[in-house]
Amino acid sequence: MTPEALAALHARCFDQAPRPWTAAEFAALLAERGAILALRPQGFALGRVAADEAELLTIAVAPEARRRGLGRALAASFEASARDLGAVAAYLEVAETNAAARALYAGLGWRVAGRRPGYYTRRDGPPIAALVLRKALAGPGAGADAKA
Repeated sequence: MTPEALAALHARCFDQAPRPWTAAEFAALLAERGAILALRPQGFALGRVAADEAELLTIAVAPEARRRGLGRALAASFEASARDLGAVAAYLEVAETNAAARALYAGLGWRVAGRRPGYYTRRDGPPIAALVLRKALAGPGAGADAKA
């Protein structure tokens, strides 16, 4: 999938906060060492690994393909790739108001590790806090996260 196609799908998925990313932003992220792009028809997950930590930057699932397990499959693919690159833990930020994403991540064993007030800006309202989530990918605690 090209950076332009990723940006177009991202724009369909994130029409509120946070703002959708541009093709140039996707190209820059994909050029980084340790970039992970998990692709499925109608969706993708993008993240990166640095040293032994992974960061899940975004998951985008086409609106018409939601609630069918695609987000779960993309997250699992990202986690497997991150483990393969040596990550023992992964982090992400999710809008505190995004109940669907929070439920998905909780079901996959991600746990709240912190909160960032005003992290996401909006065009038409006050900023939204982000929850920082963490998941152990290897070593002690990975089994506990995976079973939660």
